[in-house]
Amino acid sequence: MKQNFLLIFFTYFGIASLTSCGSQTDSHAQDDKNTSAKMKEQTVNYNVDTVKMEGFVVYDEGNGKKRPAVLVVPEWWGLNEYAKGRARQLANLGYVAMAVDLYGNGAIADDPETAKKLSGPFYQDAQMAKSRFDAALAKLKSFSQVDTNNIAAIGYCFGGSQVLNAAKLGDNLKGVVSFHGNLAGVPADKSLLKAKILVCHGEADQFVKPEEVANFKKQMDSIGAEYTFKSYPGATHAFTNPNATATGKKFTMPIEYNAAADSASWKEMKQFFSVIFK
Repeated sequence: MKQNFLLIFFTYFGIASLTSCGSQTDSHAQDDKNTSAKMKEQTVNYNVDTVKMEGFVVYDEGNGKKRPAVLVVPEWWGLNEYAKGRARQLANLGYVAMAVDLYGNGAIADDPETAKKLSGPFYQDAQMAKSRFDAALAKLKSFSQVDTNNIAAIGYCFGGSQVLNAAKLGDNLKGVVSFHGNLAGVPADKSLLKAKILVCHGEADQFVKPEEVANFKKQMDSIGAEYTFKSYPGATHAFTNPNATATGKKFTMPIEYNAAADSASWKEMKQFFSVIFK
């Protein structure tokens, strides 16, 4: 009965929130530059059952030391240039970063209907989603540059919901950051949650209702979770993506870029990492 309820819940939630993410641009408000770095970028392949996954890894190959690593789970569009751009920014901050292909076979959506079809199963089956996430995590850990005791994950929109679920389902991460992500997901479980959590939320997000925010906080408080919830006045869903405004107009979605919220949330993430990676 519980499994049927969760299936119905995630199916409904996915449909209700799937028309929600912004764009495929690789431009950003922040350019965290390390001019002395020698960046290495590569596509990495691995399999989950019969599905071929195509991740994108970037790091400073001139740095011989092991360092913390960060998974980047994209918006519902899939592993596009926006997610790769964020991975590059993280590498410029000194991390090994991997933008994750959750869908497999490098699938990318160019319109909301395709994105619904690709992302829907992940809302319906949280364990399947976790298996894809865990495969990416294992691939990231295989890099000799990675300090496997210091790994975090960030996610955008759809990706935000996925990193929160991975944490709540027990993945051994130092922390996760959700940028304008859905907040319902799987129930919080004190016996499973290991990661610290940072949520960066737009107060004007029409896809994440106030009651969902309240319920998320209530669940986190009920298990004594270590979490920080930051909200940004006037910011809508997809507020970190510079092309969200144009995408919103094109597909009649209530999303737009918010430079102030983008900058503030990125700073919050950097501060969060400075704490969890001590």
